Amino acid sequence: MKIYDDKHIKNVVFVGAHNSGKTTLAETMLFEAGLINRRGSVENKNTVSDHHEVEHERGNSIFATPLHTEWRNYKINIIDTPGLDDFIGEIISSIRVSDTILTVLNAQHGVEVGTEIIWNYIDKYHKPTIFVINQIDHLNAKFDESFQSIKSLVGNNAIKIQYPLTLEGAQCIIDVLKMKMYRFSPEGGKPEKLEIPDEQKELANRLHNELIEKAAENDETLMELFFDKGTLNEDEMRQGIKAGMLNHELFPIFCVSALKDMGTGRLMGFIDNVAPAAADMKPEQSVEGKEINAHKEGPTILFIFKTVYQPNLGQITFFKVMSGEVRLNDKLTNFRNDETETINQLFIMDGKERHPVTKLTVGDIGATLKLKFTETNDTLAAPNHSIQMKSIKFPHPRVRKAIFAVNTKDEEKLSESLKKIHSQDPTVAISFSKEGKQLVLSCQGDLHLATIEWALKHIYGVEARFEKPKIAFRETIQRSSTSNYRHKKQSGGSGQFAEVHLKIEPWTQNMEEPQGFNIRGKEEIDLSWGGKLLFYNCIVGGVIDQRYLPSIMKGILEVMENGPLVNSYIRDVRVMVYDGKMHSVDSNDISFKIAGAHAFKDAFLNANPKLLEPVLELTVKVPEEMVGNVMTDLQARRSMIQGIESNNSYQVLKCLTPEAELYGFSTDLRSLTQGRATFKSSFSSYQPVPTNVQKELVGH
Repeated sequence: MKIYDDKHIKNVVFVGAHNSGKTTLAETMLFEAGLINRRGSVENKNTVSDHHEVEHERGNSIFATPLHTEWRNYKINIIDTPGLDDFIGEIISSIRVSDTILTVLNAQHGVEVGTEIIWNYIDKYHKPTIFVINQIDHLNAKFDESFQSIKSLVGNNAIKIQYPLTLEGAQCIIDVLKMKMYRFSPEGGKPEKLEIPDEQKELANRLHNELIEKAAENDETLMELFFDKGTLNEDEMRQGIKAGMLNHELFPIFCVSALKDMGTGRLMGFIDNVAPAAADMKPEQSVEGKEINAHKEGPTILFIFKTVYQPNLGQITFFKVMSGEVRLNDKLTNFRNDETETINQLFIMDGKERHPVTKLTVGDIGATLKLKFTETNDTLAAPNHSIQMKSIKFPHPRVRKAIFAVNTKDEEKLSESLKKIHSQDPTVAISFSKEGKQLVLSCQGDLHLATIEWALKHIYGVEARFEKPKIAFRETIQRSSTSNYRHKKQSGGSGQFAEVHLKIEPWTQNMEEPQGFNIRGKEEIDLSWGGKLLFYNCIVGGVIDQRYLPSIMKGILEVMENGPLVNSYIRDVRVMVYDGKMHSVDSNDISFKIAGAHAFKDAFLNANPKLLEPVLELTVKVPEEMVGNVMTDLQARRSMIQGIESNNSYQVLKCLTPEAELYGFSTDLRSLTQGRATFKSSFSSYQPVPTNVQKELVGH
């Protein structure tokens, strides 16, 4: 296979909302370049990109799939990504290693919620971006509305390179960069290249001049040429467009019918001639603050952006060559763990097909097998070149489920399988809830969850069941209370004896010290689960020996780890131990620990105990016409609306919602809004549970 240099390698990621046609466009590009003999289709489940069994079952892309094509002496690496934000991790990692983003829009819908979500990440990474309006031949295509929606998203720097035209029943595309018209047969394919019709010349010339001005704005030399000549030639325009794309200040717009192979060849030509290559991009920064230049002569540096586990192959590791070259049998160091990895195999991947190569140069994307110590986000580099690339920042999970092995014998296997899934997909989080005694799986949504369940069953051989996770309540008190407890046990020989008198009070920040006690010592404990315990030694006259006080506190802490209301952690309490009794023979640490625990529990139950629940900051972005239904649903979930902001044709609802009420919200929101709304949440604080809800939870 031909090896291309860094100036002739273009890395393009296809992004866009669900059903925008990304996979079909990728398939058509491979066909147009002659790399496949027959175009597959999503419906027939035979595209190069959507090759996973679970993708065939569900009928949509789930994984980001690296492909490549070759067009006019350039290599174009394509990463086809899913369109559903449940799989946002696949999209973000692909954006991270791309040099150009190709954002595909369905001409019937224009910019959708999924497009906007993805745009936020494109904008964050400041990546050069091309917009492609697909399905221009559809009866319900709305090119002008789609163009306006792009302008609403990115501003006036969106500029038409092309626009569609139906002429005498034939689908045509007017190209205002080349100032030509392409006319396609009903079957698509190679078009006729014609002069622009007279009735379109005025519009085409106006758009051509707008493009010249935009191109000139991005380069001082071009601006001077423009002032001197009043125009720019095609090569100069390309130079200016490329500069604008690199500055993230010019967004070219193309139109295609991927299904009919209309306009794809011209789009590939633009990617070749204009879209930036790795060599054009600004140097990346390492964690250590070093600049990483995309030079062939530099040290070998690979950034791992994706890992996949397949039963018949093991782990497949996908990487981008950030510097230097990588060759077969190279030994590289993972400086996260100081382990050495040997590149025993080297591939270019086209879906499930592996094409062996002997080396890959800077800017290229490749894969290797069976690395032992390397995961997504790791950096492999030549020995003695200690470096770590900045990690991909993945979004926080939105859906939580308690997960159990159907067969209890598989519990260890389940845990190991989930670790592998997390290492491949960092948007999956695994934690163990000590309070709920549950393994908790967190992910991006119900579709994401379904694919994890599928992988556990079909790839790892573990059948899992999911339940509503137990909520991490907290328990506290609302008033002071006193209690005493005598522990006495006699069973022949030395017995057990201890008596403890104590008072408890709610603790708040900056409150005064306890009144009416002779305070002889104080311990302030920051509890690992949040909040504080303040423990005061107020013993006078030596009625309890000092050495037993730590045991009393230990007994209190044991109760605080398993509160008497719903077995949740207790927080924000102060305890004054002020009296008691001991026995010269029968008193010991265990006796005072038991007495302290019982005295504290009795006092707690008499101090008007209160449950606290975790409350989340919830932000919901919803189309204007659907706000009413969503607000009704939120209010039914005990949400407190904090504010509403307008964002183009969407409303952003900001509210505080109890975590206990968010179970199933992802599914309900998708149903209420036909999948057009999105949300994110983060922990805000613990707040008191309403009395009626507490009665239901406690059972009285």
